[in-house]
Order: sequence, then structure tokens, then C-alpha cells
Amino acid sequence: MDQMNYQNKKVLVYGWARSGKAVYQLLKKIGANVYVTADEEPTDLFDDVNFVDDIDESFDLLVKNPGIRYEKEIIKKALNLNIPVITEVQVALDQFKGEVLAVTGSNGKTTTTTLIGKMLKADNVDVKVGGNIGIPVSELMLSDSQPRVLMLELSSFQLLGAQNIKPKIAVITNLFSSHIDFHHTRGNYLRAKFSITQHQTKDDYLVLNDSSIDSKDFAKRSQADDYYFSPTNTSVNTYVNDGTIYFDDEKIIDLSKVVLVGEHNLENILAAVTAAKIFGVSNRAIEKVLTSFKGLEHRLEAVGVIKERTVYNDSKATDIEATQKALASFKEPINLIAGGLDRGDDLNRLVPNFKNVVSLITYGQTKNKLQSAGEKAGIKQTVVVDTLKEAVAKAKELSRPGQVLLFSPAAASWDQFPNFEIRGEEFKKMIKNREGWS
Repeated sequence: MDQMNYQNKKVLVYGWARSGKAVYQLLKKIGANVYVTADEEPTDLFDDVNFVDDIDESFDLLVKNPGIRYEKEIIKKALNLNIPVITEVQVALDQFKGEVLAVTGSNGKTTTTTLIGKMLKADNVDVKVGGNIGIPVSELMLSDSQPRVLMLELSSFQLLGAQNIKPKIAVITNLFSSHIDFHHTRGNYLRAKFSITQHQTKDDYLVLNDSSIDSKDFAKRSQADDYYFSPTNTSVNTYVNDGTIYFDDEKIIDLSKVVLVGEHNLENILAAVTAAKIFGVSNRAIEKVLTSFKGLEHRLEAVGVIKERTVYNDSKATDIEATQKALASFKEPINLIAGGLDRGDDLNRLVPNFKNVVSLITYGQTKNKLQSAGEKAGIKQTVVVDTLKEAVAKAKELSRPGQVLLFSPAAASWDQFPNFEIRGEEFKKMIKNREGWS
């Protein structure tokens, strides 16, 4: 793809979070005339920042924080003035000369990105990992030396404003209806996701989940060479057969050696193995990672065995599908804490997944809908409370030795917490308080 020239361009950065600060510095470094705006003037602006309240026809470009909605007046005004609106990802990738590997999807992005990055590093590949995983791509580009490879996690928000992206290997972990509050329709959401492969050519690779209903359509419309993974279908590229992972019929590793637990993590592992093998990573490096990596914080994270209950923090389960996969990971009786922001999802979809749930404690905006789903599933103990603190106290009371206590909200955190990370940290603090266990 043609790279944008930023030299002497008048650019407005909208949003002053970590990515805003990074792209501001990068734009200054490459010779742009940079201005900053935000809904409220930040208190931590750099000394040399020109802060403005609005945009006008004198600007050449607007770089927005990925999470800022397109309904904002400044963005609508920019588009009406035919000023391009992009995210910092495009600015950064326009400066990068190496190979890009990129992961998107509805769930599993961060774990899959982390696994691939670790596999590349274990094979001594010069790689930096960033994007939605926590380090803005622009921040990675501030260094005077560039890595051979950028391993990126990209959200639909980032992709929507990075239309020039062309990864050597693109991975789509799975596709569900997600972030409809931002994208408004499933079609818009899928279009944002498709942009990860839109500009790939026959010399590039697209890794897809065989069980996602949209995968075949994406493969048909993409020019890239498509590869599929599946934990159940042995006719695809990367699969599981008799307890062993295979890639193109080559044995990679026995599942008994893999330490990362969870049904959903098996799909993440298969996606990562596919990308790593396409890139040329050795089986030795793949095995080194899979026999040592236990998972990321807040993603079916083992908190510990407390009073003979095994406790898991799955605060990252911000949608129904994530909680469905968490519930499928256990054969033991489950005491489930769930609840959070109500996005209008049909929580009755969880009813078939509640078969091992012996108590359901719900809180937050979705508490009553979740309780109703639990009652339909025949859960004997369903309790509605207002806060996570109350939910944890009740779960301590109802759970019994030998059972699982699982926090998997099936909802975003924003009704009571700033993000899923803080929500998960608070859960762990409450659980580790020894008071209240029956």
C-alpha cells in the first residue's frame, strides 16, 4: 500500500491517552505540524503542545483515539470537510519497513498475540509486540532502531482507522457479534475486521477459525493464502488428533505437555501454532512456549485454591461467548459470579452452558437477566446482589470444598469499574480476604 506523507502536514490528534501521547511524539519526529484536542483539556499536556478546541479546513489529517466514537462533532466535522480520519496504527505502520503479523477477532486476541510473540522470540526472531495488547504501535516506532517483525493485536476500533494495513500474516481468532454499541450493526463490525486482510495479496497469509461462520466468506474475498485451525476438524491445516496438535499432518506437541488450560485457549494455541509455522518457527521454540506459558492475567486466571475451592478470575470475559468457553473448561461443580454493563445481549444463550453451575450470583446492570437465565437452566441457588463485593461474599458462603468458584462476568465492566483489569484486581483482593468463607 502507498504510505502517507506526513512531512509538514497539519495534523490534529484527538485524545490524550497513552496512544495519543505516542502518536503526537511520532508525528513531531517525522516532521508534521501537530495539534491536540480532547473532550476536556488534559492536565498533563507536554509543554510544546498546541491545544485547540475544534478542527477547520486548514487541517490535513485527524488522528483519533481508537475508542472515540465517530458520532463526535469534531469527527463529523472533519469528515464533512473531507479530512481523513485515521488511528495511530496507520501513522505507525506507515513508518515501518519490516514484516507485520497481526491478530484480530472477537475473543482470544491478546492470548494469541502473546503466544505468537513468545514463539518468535524463542526462535530468536527480532520482534516487538504491541497494539491493543497495551503498547501503542506509535510508541514502538519512537525508537531509532526498528525490529524485523511487529507482532500486533488489533481491535475493530483500531482497524477501522487503519485502512492501509497489509500484514504478512493476519490471524482472525473468531468472529461473534461484538461492540455493536460502537459499530451499530454486525455488518459494520465485520467490515472493520475484514480490513485486516483487505489489502493482503497472494503472497500473504490469512489464518482463520474453521468454526466461525464468517471465515469462509472472509477467505473468499481475501487474496491471501488461507489456513484454517480447529480443535475438532482434522481435515484443516492445524488440528488436534488423539491428544496431539498437528500442522499440515506434522506432529507439533502432545496436549499433555501444554500448561495453558481452557477450551477457548486450545483455539488460541492452534491459531498461534498456525501463524508460527507459516512464519517458519521451529517446533522446539513452539514447545518451549507451550510447556511454560500459563496464561494472562484476568483470562481464566487461576487465583489459587482457597478453603479447598479452586478460584478463577475471568474478568476479561466481557461477552457471552467468553463466559460460555470458561464454563466449558470445568467438569467440577461451578459457583459462578457474573454481571456488569447491559448491552442488550440475549443472556438466555447461556442457559445450555449452566449445566455444571450449582450456584449463580449476579450483580450489576445485567443481574436480573442473568438470574432469569439461571432459573431457566434449573440452577438451584440463584442470588441477586448489587455489587461485586456482595457477590464475592455470597459466593464464599455458598461454595463448598472441591468446587470451582468462577468469576466470569459475561459483560463489560463500565457500569461499576473503569476497565476489566481493575475489576479483576478487585475480585482477587476480595477473594484473598480470608473472612467470610463458610
